Amino acid sequence: MPTSPSIATPARGAAAPTRILLADDHALVRRGVRLILDGEPDLTVVAEAGDGAEAVEMARGEQPDLVILDIAMPRPTGLQAARELSRVMPGVRILMLTMYDNEQYFFEALKAGAAGYVLKSVADRDLVEACRTAMRDEPFLCPGAVTALIRNFLDRAKDGEDLPARAITEREEEILKLVAEGHSSKEIAELLVISVKTVERRRANLLQKLGLKDRLELTRYAIRAGLIEP
Repeated sequence: MPTSPSIATPARGAAAPTRILLADDHALVRRGVRLILDGEPDLTVVAEAGDGAEAVEMARGEQPDLVILDIAMPRPTGLQAARELSRVMPGVRILMLTMYDNEQYFFEALKAGAAGYVLKSVADRDLVEACRTAMRDEPFLCPGAVTALIRNFLDRAKDGEDLPARAITEREEEILKLVAEGHSSKEIAELLVISVKTVERRRANLLQKLGLKDRLELTRYAIRAGLIEP
């Protein structure tokens, strides 16, 4: 008796891909960005918009997880659309896409509720990671944005403005110390009475905040900060 061809089914427990709305007034840009995103198994573009008003309207209808907005779109701009989306859909994540490496745009994007700011010139390198970072509820900072933040910090210090007292929170400092001492995520979770997932999320936040890559660099930072003995 002939057997029917097998049908591929998604693996049990596999997370659904992040649903993305892409908004840019240039169709060629949208096509290129869509090729980058749809090439990833955990990302999918479900809708496209050609201006700010259409982006807001389509977001309300499609209810995406993530909206990528070109800053310089017409009717209204991407920044204005971001402010409106943050107001009417506070749960949606937003990324700004731009050709301008401009620190003023970067700070305005953060004020508008965006989780990150990606340059079109390096979208093939940075955009996928920016999407994943935004979906972890973490900020994505490209190198140019980090430079802008440092410049802003130094300007505030020079003008005598109040500055944050510390780069990381007390709980992050606890986790940093334990990671540097060689404890596993499970051991840290048991010591601090939190979940393993929380430990891993906070460790990822530490790497992002401090601009570090791995446990070795975290350990070196902990030594320099005086948290552990070399």
